Amino acid sequence: MAETMRQTIATILKSIERYNPANLQTLERYVEMQSRENTYDLEANLAVLKLYQFNPEKFNPDITCQILLKALTNFPHTDFTLCKCLLLESVVENETISQIKYLADILEQCDFAQFWNRVHQMPELCNRISSFHDSIRKFVCHVVGITFQTIDKNNLANLLGGIDDVTLKHWVKKYGWRDEGNLIFIANQDDNIKTKNITEKIEFDHLAPLMTIL
Repeated sequence: MAETMRQTIATILKSIERYNPANLQTLERYVEMQSRENTYDLEANLAVLKLYQFNPEKFNPDITCQILLKALTNFPHTDFTLCKCLLLESVVENETISQIKYLADILEQCDFAQFWNRVHQMPELCNRISSFHDSIRKFVCHVVGITFQTIDKNNLANLLGGIDDVTLKHWVKKYGWRDEGNLIFIANQDDNIKTKNITEKIEFDHLAPLMTIL
């Protein structure tokens, strides 16, 4: 059934039918399927938001929130910004949507402690998105992987949402990091931070016209 729906949506998106409000309910069911089954289709979700733009009377705040939360799970890509740009000004004032926008802001700032604190305050909302927490943890691990050489084990657990030791070991193993007691070795970052000498060669033929002017 899921595969049939994907094919139906793909057909809609390839034609003028993507702008037909009669297809909105089908597209909304597809959004809900993504939330349940941990799949993701940005193009379809953008089509839903575009239809809300053209038909504001059909706006569904619950579906919009699911779309925005799904976009969060694809950080550091710019999906959330693309979705946000399609929201009407009146929609942005919705309380729940404002909360999700704030989540996006602090996630982009890598304020993970504040992010998890806010997420834990809205469990019913975030738990509707299958694997939401793990998707965010992948982004956290991406940031940790390009930032740290070693990191305190407790600090890493907190950055990942206050996870327990068993779950922490899973993520350490997943990314090929090394447990060194109280520290987790991430990677040798010397190649990323050391100063590099740059030598630029300029041929005399390139300088000749300038010397003539002088």
